[in-house]
Formats: sequence, C-alpha cells, structure tokens
Amino acid sequence: MLTSNDVRQKFIAFFESRGHKHLPSSSLVPEGDISVLFTTAGMQQFKPYYTAPENALRDFGSKNVVTVQKCVRTGDIDEVGDATHLTFFEMLGNFSFGGYGRTEAITYAHDFITKELGLDISYVTFYKGEGVVPRDDESRQIWEDLGVADIREDGKDVFWGPTGDNGPCGPTTEIYCKNADGQDVEIWNIVFNEYFCDGSREKLDAGVANLKKLDVLGIDTGMGLERLLTVANGFQSVYETNLFNNEKTKEERIFADHVKASVFIISDGMTPSNTGAGYVLRRLIRRAVRFAKQPLMEEADRFKKMYEGTYLLNDHAEIEKEEHKFRLTLEHGLKEFEKGVDPFILATTYGFPIELTLELAKEKGITIDLEDFNKKMAEHQKLSQTASAGMFKGGLANHEPKTIQLHTAHHLLLAALQEVLGRDVKQKGSNITEERLRIDFAFDRKMTDEEKKRVEDIVNQNIQAGLNVVRREMPREEAEKIGAEMEFGAKYPDMVSVYFIEDKEGNQISKEFCGGPHVSNTSELGHFKIQKEEASSQGVRRIKAILE
Repeated sequence: MLTSNDVRQKFIAFFESRGHKHLPSSSLVPEGDISVLFTTAGMQQFKPYYTAPENALRDFGSKNVVTVQKCVRTGDIDEVGDATHLTFFEMLGNFSFGGYGRTEAITYAHDFITKELGLDISYVTFYKGEGVVPRDDESRQIWEDLGVADIREDGKDVFWGPTGDNGPCGPTTEIYCKNADGQDVEIWNIVFNEYFCDGSREKLDAGVANLKKLDVLGIDTGMGLERLLTVANGFQSVYETNLFNNEKTKEERIFADHVKASVFIISDGMTPSNTGAGYVLRRLIRRAVRFAKQPLMEEADRFKKMYEGTYLLNDHAEIEKEEHKFRLTLEHGLKEFEKGVDPFILATTYGFPIELTLELAKEKGITIDLEDFNKKMAEHQKLSQTASAGMFKGGLANHEPKTIQLHTAHHLLLAALQEVLGRDVKQKGSNITEERLRIDFAFDRKMTDEEKKRVEDIVNQNIQAGLNVVRREMPREEAEKIGAEMEFGAKYPDMVSVYFIEDKEGNQISKEFCGGPHVSNTSELGHFKIQKEEASSQGVRRIKAILE
C-alpha cells in the first residue's frame, strides 16, 4: 500500500530531479493576502511571481518550484462525508514562473502518473475557449502526441482562478483516473496562468471583470494527495488512506475531517471567533461536536500523532474549550428546534447558529425564511445598541468593580428570596453602591432569622459554585414567556437584555431583565451577608446586604 509519505517523497524527488526547488508549505492563514480567509491552493503563496516572474530566481534561486501545501476549502462543505470531498487536504504542486511551458508541464504530469505511479489515465480535458481566451489546441495536441486517446473539450470548469478579489488565472487541462468503483476522478489540474483578472471569479463569470494577457506564461499545478492515494491504492474513499481511520458513515467522516481541519488551523495561529477565519474555525468545531461520538480532543490527539515528522502541530486546547461551550448551546438549542421555535429566537436567545438551523431544516425538509430572519436580526442589532448603552442600570450608582459585584449578588439574592419565600416575591426597587446593595421586594411580613439564614446560605452556595453569568438579547415577549424577572412598573422596549446565571450544564439559577454590567462568574463575588431586613412600605420589605 502506498502511504502518504511515499507519495510526498516520490513527488518531491521527481520534480527536484527535473530542476525544481523544494519549498515548504506556507501557513493556512495567508500572509499579505487579505482577499482570502485561508490558503486554498498551492499557488497562493506564489501569486506575486506570476506578475513579476523575474523575482522568483532572486527569491528561490530557481524559476521552478515544488511544494506539498496544506489547504482548507469550505465551499464544498456540504459534500464532506462522500468519497472524495474534504475541508482540509494537502495539495501536491509544481510551479514555474517563465521556466517552462505547456509541453513540459503536461509531459511531467503524464510521466509521474503513468511511469512513477503506474496508473492509467482515463481521460483528460482542455479548454474550449471563450471571449478573449482562445481554444487550447496546443494542450490537446500535446496529449494526443503522448498517446492519450480520450481528450475532451470543456468550458468554464477548465478555466481556473483567480483566487480572491483578483489575480493570475488561465485555462487548464485536467487528468482523470478511475477509482475502485470504476468512477472517473479528477486527479491533477494543470493551470496555464496566461492572464491577470482585475476582479473576482464571480465577476469574471458575470462578464464584469477584464482579463489582461501576462508577459510570461506561468505554470500552476495542483493534485490532491488524499484523492491520489485513494486511486493509487484502489480504495473507494479518501477515508481508507493512512491519513484517516477508515470512517464509514457520513457522520464519522464529517467528524474526522472537521477535527483535522481545526487542528491544522489552530496550529497556524487562528482561534475561534465570531468573524472571518475565526468564525469558519468555530463553525468547523461546532459541526464536529454535532456529529461526535467521542471527545474532540481524543480525535485531535490522534491526528497530531499521525502527522508527527511531517508537520509541526501545536497545542490545540482551543478545541476542548469551544466544544464545552457549544455542547451546552447544542443541548438547549436542539430541544427548542424540535419544538419549532423561530430561527431568530434560536439564534438570539439560545445562541444557536443560523447555519446549523439551516442544516437541520434541510435534513427534515423544512423551509427557513432567511429574508425574515435577516430582517429580524437587523432590527435586533439596531435595538440592542440602545440596550447596550445602559438604558437600564438596575439602580447602580456607578460602574465601579465593587458595585458590579454587588449588582450580580443582587440577582442571586432575588432568586434566593423566591426559593425561600415563594415565587410570588417580586422586586419593587433597588439601589446599589460600592458599599452595599439594597433590594425592595413584595412580601407581607417580617422574615424570620431562619429564613434570612437560608437566603444567605443559598446565595453563598451559588457564589462558591462558580456559576456563569451570561447576557442574551431577545424580544420582550420571549423574555416574558421564559419567566425572566422584571422590575415592577418599569417600561421595556421590544428588544431586551436578559442576564442568566447558570451552571455548566445550563441549568438556570436566575434570569432577569437587566442592562448590566455584571461579573462573568459568581466565584468573583466573595462572601454574602445580610445586614438588615426591614419594612419599606405597606406590603414591601427591604434588605440591605454586603459582600465581605
């Protein structure tokens, strides 16, 4: 059986013997190219050399280079789990910046496939021509001279690039081989970078981007290592190669692929976030969690060991952190999804990503009104700016650290009062300074010493438990529906801020309409003590308390 190391070494040695300089893989997080989130192809680190080929000799000591490049692509993420599609893969590539042309590029590829690996070429393609780009008869003739019988003309699928918002591009010729099922699989793509496009591929396809002929022909090739291993070994899927663990089901394959991609992305310095490449990473980890049958870190460690000696993979503890957070979100969100809760509520109240809602809906044949969702989100963001500005300060005298701590203790106190005295206890007013908190609440008698002691104990137990304090924004009606506490007589907007105090399993100790601010965890509060309990007015009691 051919292993991944066998093929990497064969490929590099083949091209080194033909005058190519071996260069290392660049980072998955592109350097100096803000037009893309990730490195998606071997040529990405070489984009400048196609427009300034004279610099290649200066920088590399050669006009011709060979690499094995780490890549991440998520455009086909819905196809991951079949026999061939992956988000993380390695791309074998040879590149030339004016060193050679079509004849050498095609002949090298033909010889490596047929002579070095001993495979049969099923068929090849060449570009039929369109607009200012002529039919690629030269490539067709080269293949014919090499003895390939099945040569097929094709259109847009065999014109590659540009990557990002602009860049080099050109016609391609593709090599197909049969897999174990007798299906034709694209193995190698040879791009002839003859043009520079002043816009993205989308603009080019729409006819609103211009192509400019480059002074020097550039060669850019790409061959997926995993696909090549599959065909070379007579396997039916990439998951049978030594780069996986023979995962069978679609769920197992998605899990393995996404964890592997996450390990590599994190090793190149990215962390999960809500924007850009960090959000793609977050989505990959979250999708992996959804299909997981084991902790993600176990799978991550397996991949780290698998690639020892090939790539340096750094600590990936971010995966474990993200998995823990999302498991709580997933548990609550899935229950609400099954109830048919509006996608907007799922997103804003339960932190359930719209992408996951769309995936689940697709599986169940449910149609999601994205236009309605986007409209609600736009209004949500507009209104939340007002709430975030501190419209409801909860009686805070200031936003000093001690005041903020007492504000959080105030929430714990109300929850404890309701637990001891009954759910009918409602807040009537509050005042919080750096020295103490004060709460007025509806209750028709003096509390006993035993009741005050029980309230103190409950608050302190919840402080010691290290509960998370989480802010979520939601429509007022939804907040009322879930029983969030509100101050008597206060007027609230259509979109409100609700603070939840909850344990690691998501069990909620407290939920209140509130604009904040609060500590992030109750362990930051210290020891709670009631100083005084007295009458405030008819049917209203008052408690003053401190944190020691």
